[in-house]
Amino acid sequence: MTVPGAASPRLGLGANWRQFSVLVVVNAFVGAMVGLERSILPALAQQEFHLAARAAILSFIAVFGVVKGLTNYFAGRLSDTLGRKPILVTGWLIAAPVPFLLMWAPSWSWVLFANVLLGASQGLTWSTTVIMKIDLAGPERRGLAMGLNEFAGYLAVSLAALATGYVAASYGLRPWPFALGIGFVVAGFFLSLFVVRETHDHARHEALDMPVGRAGGLSQAQIFARTSLLDRDLSAISQAGLVNNLNDGMAWGLFPLVFAAAGLGLRDIALLAAIYPAIWGVGQLVTGGLSDRVGRKWLIVSGMWVQAAGIALIALAASHAAFVVGSALLGAGTAMVYPTLLAAIGDVAHPSWRASATGVYRLWRDLGYAAGALVSGVSADMLGARSAVGLVGALTFASGMVVAVRMRETRRTRAAELAFPSDIGAPHQTVPRPSTSGRS
Repeated sequence: MTVPGAASPRLGLGANWRQFSVLVVVNAFVGAMVGLERSILPALAQQEFHLAARAAILSFIAVFGVVKGLTNYFAGRLSDTLGRKPILVTGWLIAAPVPFLLMWAPSWSWVLFANVLLGASQGLTWSTTVIMKIDLAGPERRGLAMGLNEFAGYLAVSLAALATGYVAASYGLRPWPFALGIGFVVAGFFLSLFVVRETHDHARHEALDMPVGRAGGLSQAQIFARTSLLDRDLSAISQAGLVNNLNDGMAWGLFPLVFAAAGLGLRDIALLAAIYPAIWGVGQLVTGGLSDRVGRKWLIVSGMWVQAAGIALIALAASHAAFVVGSALLGAGTAMVYPTLLAAIGDVAHPSWRASATGVYRLWRDLGYAAGALVSGVSADMLGARSAVGLVGALTFASGMVVAVRMRETRRTRAAELAFPSDIGAPHQTVPRPSTSGRS
């Protein structure tokens, strides 16, 4: 509710740089929580819990992906009804037990439960930081905003993966590598509770000048159907997000095993595990803003194909140098895709239901983790780890073809209309500005 007579929220990165900067830092701690597991959990599964089957080892990624995907969906819905900040704070509370469970888990089932909590926490915290930054940035710098958000998150993934790998090499796989997570949770929670401010009014303010048309009163079922299947742009974006995280789930679970089979030690594996998300994170500082200038579609298509090339190189190579190049290509391609997909969702979805559409997209995107664990785990057990990596590379290339054929450019056409195909050409309604007496 907007207080009568109160100043209207201002949109834009310049007007909101303080809150935006705080949210960037918060998302760095969100990403660092994922980085805890990035380089050492497959080794932990083999060495401490004696899991041999790849599908069993990758089960933690499947659990994480399913829970995170579902939580993303509800985070979007609840952010539209309850506001953004309460969902963010709740996500940090759910994350609190995760480091302790990973430090002292007596069985693999405890690790899986820790990933249930981690997935739920990530779904709530990462979703709300994305939504809040979109709220603050407004339509003109949306790509840059998403680039900064994802830069912070995935650079933190990289640094945490590197740190836990080096700690594990010096002090063992447990408990000390996971103790870093205690500091991440404490910092993220207190920043979210005491420094972050609610941004829902920014979305309401942006909606005042946006054409509503027939898209203004969509139900949750309609939003889900259009984002998932019916709208050619949103559905192409959603499948690309799913495949992107499918290959990320494969990289998370299989790359450490492929590198170990090539004779690399834990420090080298940790460094390789850090290269991919580091380039992914830093690259988004460029690619997010670039999509504001050159458009979204072909940045997504080319990014998916660069990812496929990096995955193929790792599948075919056997040397440390080739692994470095393949990881760098995968990181560069993902940097091209990740913030651009989020910005494209913001281009198409009306501010009144944008958080819900973002939640649906992130549902499909993070179900890609589960799909990646299933596809790569089963195929690795049947065909070998390298063949499984190659299969995922082929799927990634095919996903880029889907975007090339199905998706239209959203930055230059849909951003101006904020309507679905059924609304194009139809008369639009613009929500009238409030009277001088204010609005509720």
